[in-house]
Amino acid sequence: MKALTWQGTEKVSVEDVPDPRIEQPTDAIIKVTSTAICGSDLHLYKVLGPYLHPGDVLGHETMGVVEEVGAEAGDLKVGDRVVVPFNISCGHCWMCSRGLFAQCETTQNTEHGKGASLFGYTDMYGAVPGGQAEYLRVPQAQFGPVKVPEGVADERFLYVSDVIPTAWQAFAYADVTEGQTLAVFGLGPIGQMTARIAKQAGVRVIGVDRVAERLELARAWGFEVVDIDQVDDVPAALLDLTAGRGADGTVDAVGMESHGNPIAEKAISAAGLLPDAVAKPVIDRFAIDRLDALTTAIKSVRRGGTVSVSGVYGGEVDPLPLMEMFDRGITMRLGQCHVKRWTDDIVKVLEQDADVLGTESLATHRLPLSEAPGAYEMFQKKQDGCIKVVLKP
Repeated sequence: MKALTWQGTEKVSVEDVPDPRIEQPTDAIIKVTSTAICGSDLHLYKVLGPYLHPGDVLGHETMGVVEEVGAEAGDLKVGDRVVVPFNISCGHCWMCSRGLFAQCETTQNTEHGKGASLFGYTDMYGAVPGGQAEYLRVPQAQFGPVKVPEGVADERFLYVSDVIPTAWQAFAYADVTEGQTLAVFGLGPIGQMTARIAKQAGVRVIGVDRVAERLELARAWGFEVVDIDQVDDVPAALLDLTAGRGADGTVDAVGMESHGNPIAEKAISAAGLLPDAVAKPVIDRFAIDRLDALTTAIKSVRRGGTVSVSGVYGGEVDPLPLMEMFDRGITMRLGQCHVKRWTDDIVKVLEQDADVLGTESLATHRLPLSEAPGAYEMFQKKQDGCIKVVLKP
């Protein structure tokens, strides 16, 4: 089959790889109909190379049609149309029974001290081949896949794999209610969807970004925006918009790819270029992140407010303004999304006649899998107004 593979730092290519097969009774094989490029994939594209190997298949936002099932794949059957959560969880272990599906103990990667396995996401998370391919093996298929109604467009449900649950959790973790204010830092797909979910809950949304197309999309949805490049002090601008207090909750939807710290950027890039044997312990124990989005989110929340972090971070020695956080009584909630914790509520929204979250129009680019390498570069460099890419194998 054809699949998008990692070949080196900022180098991916579509190659012929072996077709996946049933390896465990709880496996299923799906024929991929749509798969998307996630902002988290860009960490693999540039930073996390030491935990990848040439030929690794990328991608964790996937949906398709079931082609084959193992003997213990539950009620899943051939022909079912499904979307596949990006984290692989069993549904019955101690963690899963508490709704902490991203910490599933059945698929946990104890060797690296990490949580549940993820599709297409390095040795640290199980080295499970990803879904930017013609076919995908789905472990723990008795629990993970979410069945999709017939007759609806792929993109109505594709983002149940990651974008919508991650945004749903980001909003839930921000702990804001109707009439309160939420500031969303980063208006990529996660930030856009977080803002739309907040709007449905009657929350005032202020979006913060510097990319013109993202700001314009947020305005089109009726959100107030702050253009980072047009203000000298973002937290001060948020204070001006919130009676001098700050937002009731803030969401960091950016993560380690944020701009604003060229020294950290050079350090991160340098670590990614080291030989693997040297780079792995450096990244695992001494890595730093570009924290501009996170520190701004912290400084923009009101006293007693909550900072919700959905952006991915990889640092171990990141400095934070702890005295300020302590004095102002800030709550922080963060972590990998527990996809299946939110899917029932999400599906109810998506099954409405109206596309109230705008899922079918979120993608700015729909391309064949063969054009995935160029799409990665375009997405990373924010070229051609790119906000979201959907690939069609």
